[in-house]
Amino acid sequence: MIEFLIGVDGGGSGTRVRLARADGVQIAEGASGPSGLMHGIASAWASVGDAAVAAFRAAGLDFPGPSSIAIGLGLAGVHNKQWAAEFVAANPGYARIALESDGHTTVLGAHQGRPGAIIALGTGSVGEIKLADGRHVEVGGWGFPAGDEASGAWMGLRAINHVQQVLDGRMPGNAFAADVAHACGGARDAIQNWLAQASQTHYAQLARLVLRHGDSDANARAILVEAGRQVRLMADALDASGTLPIALCGGLAAPLRPYLPESVLTRIVAPHGDSAAGALRLIQQHLNS
Repeated sequence: MIEFLIGVDGGGSGTRVRLARADGVQIAEGASGPSGLMHGIASAWASVGDAAVAAFRAAGLDFPGPSSIAIGLGLAGVHNKQWAAEFVAANPGYARIALESDGHTTVLGAHQGRPGAIIALGTGSVGEIKLADGRHVEVGGWGFPAGDEASGAWMGLRAINHVQQVLDGRMPGNAFAADVAHACGGARDAIQNWLAQASQTHYAQLARLVLRHGDSDANARAILVEAGRQVRLMADALDASGTLPIALCGGLAAPLRPYLPESVLTRIVAPHGDSAAGALRLIQQHLNS
């Protein structure tokens, strides 16, 4: 018998879960490491499990085992159908499972299941809209490094490229480049070692330095302004008519707001809930279908 519901928001930087009783009443939250599928199926399930255990602990409960839990998941990397199939096949015993992209669950959470759009800006980025007829349409979300414009990893990639140009003498040195270089090891050999091992998450960690120097350095500001332009392009592609509300979500939503064009700012609404809340709604819909 299903006694608990869990909604999971899993990305390249971390995992957040929302725990509810079977009647939908939320009782606790939990968090753990990355569970985006690009990190591996076993690693993703391990992070989900760790976050679930943390949520039960926060509720003052022992983890009852997965057989009494129905779980909804919004995970980065689901667009790779092979990864998604392998993830579902590796279900460690949850009674029911519903899997969608993190963009899908973010839309459900942001607009409480009603029509609307989201642009999620975190380690990666994606835009998604739920139309009046119930269809979901996605923009972006192609993954790092080929896509994920305006994301933390996208900004970090441009920051380290700027460092390379400075170290080569192709551009003059500046405090922004010095800070980014220091974060990646400092000297040329150390930076090359960093590059050889860097993941999407490592690049995304450099975004804080881009934001820190945005007011004082033209190179950092140029990255942020271009990020704002990319958000506008996503917004226009999602809903050219401009009639549906757009919620900006993710850790970079607030920091990037000063760099967004006015045409985007006038369409933004505050999200009602997050991707974990949307994942809870997803599993509830799945159970009621």
